Amino acid sequence: MTQENHNNPNHVPSDTPADAAAATGTSSLSGNDAVNLAAEQSKSTAQLNIPALDLGELPVADDTANLRHGPNLHDGLLALLPLVGVWRGEGRANTSDGEFAFGQQIIFAHDGENYLTYESRIWRLDEDGTPVGADHRESGFWRISLSDEIEVVCTHSTGVSEIFYGEPLNERAWQIESASTMVTSTGPQSLGPGKRLYGLMPNNDLGWVDERIVDGELQPRMSAQLQRVAG
Repeated sequence: MTQENHNNPNHVPSDTPADAAAATGTSSLSGNDAVNLAAEQSKSTAQLNIPALDLGELPVADDTANLRHGPNLHDGLLALLPLVGVWRGEGRANTSDGEFAFGQQIIFAHDGENYLTYESRIWRLDEDGTPVGADHRESGFWRISLSDEIEVVCTHSTGVSEIFYGEPLNERAWQIESASTMVTSTGPQSLGPGKRLYGLMPNNDLGWVDERIVDGELQPRMSAQLQRVAG
């Protein structure tokens, strides 16, 4: 059984670097400096990719999170190209389970078709930054239309299924908003609809923030700053 939820009492400060980056997606670097920084960073990530399953070949292409390997990215996904890769870092949250720091890995991958796959894993950190156990996971697909409308289907391991729509703010930032937030009978009953912002920071880290409606207003709930580790 499912139900639609529209209340969320959670709040997390919105003045972190990740929040600002995700909200603006702008870069203070010149074009040449940005290219040089990306080239330097790629020295350690360019040959890394998500592993293929060693279970025999399938008659379709394997997923790849590295644009240098595997099938070509579908032309329809060029506006989402900078997201492709494996990203890891840390963030802060204030959910129905309380306020806590977390580690996160996000994988944006593709198989040559006109969608990106999205996988997120989050684990909790103690006050010293030491991992203390798994938290929740998300899985989904990102698509974008010829008119630059982003469509995201996302499921949460906690019992949530969401549909987001949005648009690129520029070539380094993307905003999506809830069109439908469905929660199972055992899911988080306080989770309402909201908005997510993803943006590349001046150092090319990926910043993001998840906001949810509280008393009729959007309030930041989760945010993180992630470094590219593959792709």
